[in-house]
Amino acid sequence: MTSENVPAVVARYFSAIGEMDPDAWAACFAEQGTSYEPGSPTPLQGHAALRQFLAGVLGAFEKITMTQDHVFLSGNRVAVKFTGRGTGKNGRAVVFEGIDVFEINQEGKIQTMWGYWNPAAMMAQLQG
Repeated sequence: MTSENVPAVVARYFSAIGEMDPDAWAACFAEQGTSYEPGSPTPLQGHAALRQFLAGVLGAFEKITMTQDHVFLSGNRVAVKFTGRGTGKNGRAVVFEGIDVFEINQEGKIQTMWGYWNPAAMMAQLQG
């Protein structure tokens, strides 16, 4: 895995969210990849836990888009400042921002991801 390939791995991660595809999103991770998500009491590890998490989040949305506002690359690690925009199934609009930090393994999969965003604030917007 070369550092030139790292942004493509991250782009697939954000694209899968916009496509509302939990399977494609989980496939961005190594088989036992780990995600540290705010609001989750324990780290999410493995494809099944990752898929379940994203399916739960996406269940509140009619549509969602994710923009990679700034990408900072350092070897096999990358930090992304992102903006999410969506419409809830109830028709409410939501905008949220955060930073995700990724560590990519030699196979080109996300080994570890640390998320820094506020899920409670996002859900409050959706609920009105």
